[in-house]
Parts: sequence; structure tokens; C-alpha cells
Amino acid sequence: MLLIDTLAEEQILSAIRRGEFDDLPGAGQPLILEDDSGIPEELRMAYRLLRNAGCLPPELTLRDEIQQLEGLLHQVEMGAEEQSMRRRLCFLKARLALCGHDGNLLPRERDYREKLIARIARDDNPDTRACKAEAAPADTA
Repeated sequence: MLLIDTLAEEQILSAIRRGEFDDLPGAGQPLILEDDSGIPEELRMAYRLLRNAGCLPPELTLRDEIQQLEGLLHQVEMGAEEQSMRRRLCFLKARLALCGHDGNLLPRERDYREKLIARIARDDNPDTRACKAEAAPADTA
């Protein structure tokens, strides 16, 4: 055991003997542990400290700003302001893509897209059969 570990352990045991941990809020209740299994072990403490300090990873900050801009775009009139916001939105989405994240901000969008593709792929829908027939390459044989 390292010296700092030994000192910390001694301080904790001393505080327990003095009763400093008695009657703490939440005593006897289970801890609410967050699943951080997706974070490399050597980065978990740093992520926890940043999260507790209110700092978000850059990709989450980008996602938040993208969602805010998309919400504002629905309320803005056509014009220079809208163009400026759309350019900013494209820029933010490009930065998010550079971080290795897709442009789908909500898992529901991804699920909807998959369901839509599956539905189009089915042959039992006459509307999609006509579209698929138009899109299919013509037989040259």
C-alpha cells in the first residue's frame, strides 16, 4: 500500500472513531452508482470529477447546441438570420462528425429510420413496390 493510501486510511478510521460519519444524510441507504463501464478505467475518476463539476464532454455540448439551434430554426422567419443559423448548424454537425458521432441526435430518430427502411424493403406495400420498380436497374439480358 502506498504512503498516501495508508495516511488516507488512518484519517478515515480516526474520523469513524470520533463519530464524524454518524447521522449522515442517506446513512444505511444503498448508493446510487452510475454505469461507467463504457469509460476506460483510467479515465473514470476524471470523468466523474468533470461531471460533478457540471462540465460536459465536448460532444454533449455540441449536441445540446445543435438541438437548441434546430428548435430555434422552427421559430425563425426566412432571411439572413435563418441562413446564419443553418450555417452554424452545419458547422456544429460537422464538428460532431469529426468527434466520431453520427448526426442522429436522438435514438428515436435512428429507430424511426430503421423502421422506415424495413417498411420500404417489404414487398407487400403497393406504393413502395412502384417506387422500387422505378429505382431498380433495368435487365439488360
